[in-house]
Amino acid sequence: MGKFIKRAYGFVVIKSINSNYNADFTGQPRTLPDGTVYATDKALKFTVRHYIKNEYPDKKVFFYKRLNENQNPFTLVEAYNNFFNTSVKDDDKKTIVKNLLSAIDVRFFGATFAPKGAGADDKNISIHGPVQINHGVNIWREGNIYSEQIMSPFRNPSESEKSEEKSASTLGRQSKLQEGHYVHHFSINPKNIDEMVKITEDEESALSEEDIALLKEALRKGATYYDSAAKSGTENEILFYVELKEKSKLVLPNFTDMIKVSEGEDKKRVFDLEKVKELLRTYKDEIEKIEIYYNKRLVEIKNLPEGCKEYDI
Repeated sequence: MGKFIKRAYGFVVIKSINSNYNADFTGQPRTLPDGTVYATDKALKFTVRHYIKNEYPDKKVFFYKRLNENQNPFTLVEAYNNFFNTSVKDDDKKTIVKNLLSAIDVRFFGATFAPKGAGADDKNISIHGPVQINHGVNIWREGNIYSEQIMSPFRNPSESEKSEEKSASTLGRQSKLQEGHYVHHFSINPKNIDEMVKITEDEESALSEEDIALLKEALRKGATYYDSAAKSGTENEILFYVELKEKSKLVLPNFTDMIKVSEGEDKKRVFDLEKVKELLRTYKDEIEKIEIYYNKRLVEIKNLPEGCKEYDI
């Protein structure tokens, strides 16, 4: 497959049932000041990185937590040196850029590379990623968060513990969202890394058609694939993808506020895309293709845009 040169827009819906898709530092699902539940862009990006790293081990994923022999996270310099089998100190900026762009997650999301120490302080690099993802907003009518106590089989030792505490197990707490449907808007503009690709003098550093195919796969499978205790019940629900024609200058708005969800028959969730359909009808001459991926057994789509091809997620 060749270089990807078109722009694209779309949205990803992540379903969370009795789960915690993206917790804050207190363990609660994140909420906006008005109480709306949301998730950061980092949550969705993590599922993409995690999926590719595990399912496509031949692909390089750089921005991912790795541990040294003492089970401590690498510093940025240590991670770079270990991952690329080289040294930041010895590499010039051109080499560093080329190495970074050899990682698929950097070709997607860009990178802020600001190494400290080891003679690397003057090698700061910023790569503007082609794939920009917005925070995910829960569009379900209710955002009920609940907490429950959990018991550990172990006790916490304490010098001041009383005799009755010595036989008590540790109690903890976990919080979950009863039901949520998070919508992440995204855009893809391969021109964002054109200048960096020129620096490397290597077209292999550019975003490719193969990269985009893999991105779409990870965006429709990554959240379901990552199945931890807290995220059990968090699944990919919809991927909607709009690719523009090569010379189009069209800029599409955020889709999040255009999508409505309700409860249908047999407990299906019904997504109404009427406003999205109206918008895309206006610009149909500038659109190359429209695709939607979803599970028809669980999801019903109303007002599908004209010419949209349907696929199983």
